[in-house]
Amino acid sequence: MDYKRMNEFRLLGLTIAYYRRLRGMTQMELAEAVQISRTHMSNIEAPNSKTSISLGKLFDIADALEVPVKDLFDFRDNA
Repeated sequence: MDYKRMNEFRLLGLTIAYYRRLRGMTQMELAEAVQISRTHMSNIEAPNSKTSISLGKLFDIADALEVPVKDLFDFRDNA
């Protein structure tokens, strides 16, 4: 995976973590809501992790966080 793509995954994870905290949710609560392990959720949010995410799970996360999926790709405030 090239640097640009790795950076996009990093920013996506940071944005998910931002909205999760904004909603007052723990990683465990969000993981349970989207039916993945807390470890997987932690890896998705980790800035140095190489964990990718399926499109289906991304939509599930957006639903659980009550945000439009497009907002998860607004990296301006999280860079």
